[in-house]
Amino acid sequence: MSSYHLTTFGCQMNEHDSERMKGMLEALGYRESPQRDGADLILFNTCSIREKADTRLAGHLGEASRLKSEDPTRVVGVGGCWSQSMKERVFQEFPFVDVAFGPGQVHKLAEFLTSDSIGAQGYFEFEGFTGHLPARRERRFQGWVQISVGCNCVCSYCIVPSTRGREVSRPAAELVAEVERQAAEGVREVTLLGQNVNSWGRDLRTGEKATFAELLGMVDAVEGIERVRYTSPHPKDMREDVIRAHAELASLCEHIHLPLQAGSSRVLKAMKRTYDRERYLDRVAMIREMVPDCAISTDIIVGFPGETDAEFEETMEVVEQVRYDSAFTFNYSPRRGTAAAGLDGQVPHEAKRERMGRLVDAVQRISTERAQRFVGRSMDVLVEGPSRTDPSRLRGRIRHNKTVNFTGLARPGEIVDVEIAAATSTTLAGEEQLRVA
Repeated sequence: MSSYHLTTFGCQMNEHDSERMKGMLEALGYRESPQRDGADLILFNTCSIREKADTRLAGHLGEASRLKSEDPTRVVGVGGCWSQSMKERVFQEFPFVDVAFGPGQVHKLAEFLTSDSIGAQGYFEFEGFTGHLPARRERRFQGWVQISVGCNCVCSYCIVPSTRGREVSRPAAELVAEVERQAAEGVREVTLLGQNVNSWGRDLRTGEKATFAELLGMVDAVEGIERVRYTSPHPKDMREDVIRAHAELASLCEHIHLPLQAGSSRVLKAMKRTYDRERYLDRVAMIREMVPDCAISTDIIVGFPGETDAEFEETMEVVEQVRYDSAFTFNYSPRRGTAAAGLDGQVPHEAKRERMGRLVDAVQRISTERAQRFVGRSMDVLVEGPSRTDPSRLRGRIRHNKTVNFTGLARPGEIVDVEIAAATSTTLAGEEQLRVA
């Protein structure tokens, strides 16, 4: 039996795609190797959103080149967004690579592996959903559901539209059927995935059209599904019906990821984000009114070209006003082929570093303060496995997407009551409470 080793970089969509790659490979008779040097097939599912991901990948490809030189029969494959952005240059810069494919061509990997081809092959057209492929889930009780691919936005810093194509939605009936299959297999929590998840459905044919809020209702109605999450939404499409769904649907979790990117309306316009500061804060106010205990997380880019000290202060003001439960923060890095890469006014590294330090300090302080509201409360925790820092304890997640490390006897996949005793900016700590029958 042939073996494979797959390394995944990047976002939750990539994690989903990797589960589909694994399912497809195991359907072909491959088994997973825990170590790269023990694999007949070495695969990388790549990301190109941030410069750091490119840098990390280069080191891994260096090891793959060495292993390939030791055993020329090994197959090296590179998929994902970085591969799509590079296309045939993958083979020019890394001649040891045998197959390269973009996110829309994952199924072509199986075609390559079952063919008699002896030359390198590249597959870079936009076609098909990885959601149609078999999956091998990392946890049997949690499932990804790809509801759309691609993005119609033209954010000036973002490479996603060129690596994943125009937005295409899967029909609601197909999605509900997939969720029902997952529920029958023991999945209790599903996460709906899309580049702009809450614009789902607008491209569907007449008779198939539905809103994202209506899709949430359909998934909520599936028996056995106890938690529903989604990522990532766009503030321009965060409408009242979606926010109301968080208050009305029993399974929809009290967590909304609402990417800010910048707190200055001028910078947002330069980013081509199609909303301004006021519109964003209006969405936040609606969330706070309809779902008072909702956790809000965000993405923030520091040092976008032309960002002044005063405009960065506007971002800091929004952070203080919204009081995020968590935030993913990034220094701006130019991405090839994006409009922002050619803009004047690139912010010096030292200025980015200073701003980032201040931002991270504020986010951690506020996240810690926000987390204190859980101390003394009994929270439902979906158990994921042993704690990463103390194997004698368990780790799980509350509906607000906060990680909990706790003492108890529960098994992975169970939902248990945990009394929260302490909180930090990133995690909660507590003890499992026995439920009275």
